[in-house]
Amino acid sequence: MAVFDYDAIICGAGAAGLMAAIHAAERGRRVLLLEKGKKAGVKVLMSGGTRCNITHHCDTRGIVAAFGSNGKFLHSALAGFTPQQVVEFFHAEGVATKVEDTGKIFPVSDRALDVLTALLRRLARSGAQLSLNEPTIDVDTLSTGGFRVSTSRRQLTCEHVLITTGGLSYPGCGTTGDGYGFARKFGHTIVATRPALVPLTTQPLWVPDLKGITVPKAGLKVTEGGSKPLTARAGSVLFAHFGLTGPAPLDVSRAVSGHPQPTTLKLEVDFLPDTPEAEYEQFLQTETTAHGKKQLAVVMAERLPRRLCDQMLTLAGLPEARTAAALSKDDRKKLVTLAKRMPIPLKGTLGYEKAEVTAGGVCLDEVDSRTMQSKRQPGLFFAGEVLDLDGWIGGYNFQSAWSTGRLAARFL
Repeated sequence: MAVFDYDAIICGAGAAGLMAAIHAAERGRRVLLLEKGKKAGVKVLMSGGTRCNITHHCDTRGIVAAFGSNGKFLHSALAGFTPQQVVEFFHAEGVATKVEDTGKIFPVSDRALDVLTALLRRLARSGAQLSLNEPTIDVDTLSTGGFRVSTSRRQLTCEHVLITTGGLSYPGCGTTGDGYGFARKFGHTIVATRPALVPLTTQPLWVPDLKGITVPKAGLKVTEGGSKPLTARAGSVLFAHFGLTGPAPLDVSRAVSGHPQPTTLKLEVDFLPDTPEAEYEQFLQTETTAHGKKQLAVVMAERLPRRLCDQMLTLAGLPEARTAAALSKDDRKKLVTLAKRMPIPLKGTLGYEKAEVTAGGVCLDEVDSRTMQSKRQPGLFFAGEVLDLDGWIGGYNFQSAWSTGRLAARFL
């Protein structure tokens, strides 16, 4: 029987790798966790505006839904480590949590550092070894079974290898797609990668003029010609100097980054998603009749940010300073259309540099969802963002990382 340096070597000390190393070592396995950077969990520290949105307040079906058609792959992983169990894991490590109105779950302290410190503390107790500044260079099979893992410093042998190297998003964190090369070497298909959860860049010059304005809830559709929307999502929208950001733009961004000609796409924005068109038109008609001396923008600003209202008047061909009196039916309908179906031509996205996750990755058909083991190479496992899994903003992607890492640990 072959004697290995380690039972399991895990490549990549992000969310999935840390969780896997902890639980594999707690099973009594001899575990080495390799990290190319000088720190573990750098994306954990950066996430959620350095607050770390650890998961979402929902059941496992809610998590599955956030990943679209690929979500079903997560059933086994989520059954073994639910959102509630993730919360309990961090509570046990002294990290109190809170649920925000959006369903996002954060540490009460609003400090991502507390989340990472808890993980590293548990990792140290587990007995797993963590080696920083040691990138994985290559992974090979041994003729006697098991694997040889070559790093920048040494060659090591192990029974099992888990790839948790992440995707291509935030490359400054060291996530440069290394795992895709290892996967290809063992015959895996890599589904075309593209940035996801990334801000949108827009064509109209007026959009940057509104930078700093937030619309708490808007409905977004990405459209191409007159066809069915490519995707749709509702949530907060923030105008920025480059275009649009915030939860709703980020959630629809994968349809833009994955399109061969994003400049042919338009974003259709409903700034009043909870108000039917007829109701808003009636509001304008009633208010302009009753308050004819008021500026029209002031009337509109009862429902929407004032600077956005001024811009709508300009787009409708009306003076910003005009009064509400005698608003014609045609002009009223123009304003209703702009409030409910504002067309904003797109340029694209800010790319991987500003993307929170990577869409695409190791093809899920080639990984056993019950174990996270490769169907191409026994003993090789995958977890986290290296897989073709990307969900909505709101803690869903961390939940996927925790759960797939935890599941893989059971079989390492």
